[in-house]
Amino acid sequence: MIWKILLLLLFYYSAYATVTHRWSRAMLFPTAQRIKRSSAAFLNPVLQNSLEDVVLLYEFLLAELDIDKVQRISIKDEELASLRKATEFDIICNEIIPKSITEIRRLTSRLSSYPRVLKKEDFERTVLTMVYTAYRVAQSQGHQKDIWAESFVNLYKALKHDLMFPYNGEPS
Repeated sequence: MIWKILLLLLFYYSAYATVTHRWSRAMLFPTAQRIKRSSAAFLNPVLQNSLEDVVLLYEFLLAELDIDKVQRISIKDEELASLRKATEFDIICNEIIPKSITEIRRLTSRLSSYPRVLKKEDFERTVLTMVYTAYRVAQSQGHQKDIWAESFVNLYKALKHDLMFPYNGEPS
């Protein structure tokens, strides 16, 4: 009887250790874990690996983005758009970050209950989602504008909480 319980506990621990570690990042941005034929080389891309990458991301955002009718984001500056990091930026913005209000609300709900500091790729994707949401606030009118603005504020609060997490001591 004891060996059955021990075997069951060992199985549970093994399953918990492999599943939790493997899918921890998928919790916030599930599309980052999906393998797509067109972007298999960029599985789970991250833009900011150095200070130069941060500056380049800033340049991408300042270079004026074009968001078409199907909500596809592209960099207007052809020189910047031809860089390798621009390809990763395109994949993150068009395949990973949420675009619908439902998906963004789901993300903010997950962020509000996230138990630890965000990983750099999750933080980066949340910031890019916030940029997209700000664009939608500017383009919307009436009730839709209020909904997008509320999502923007919720993303801001989640990022602020993440930045203040070490000083708060516990998640709120």
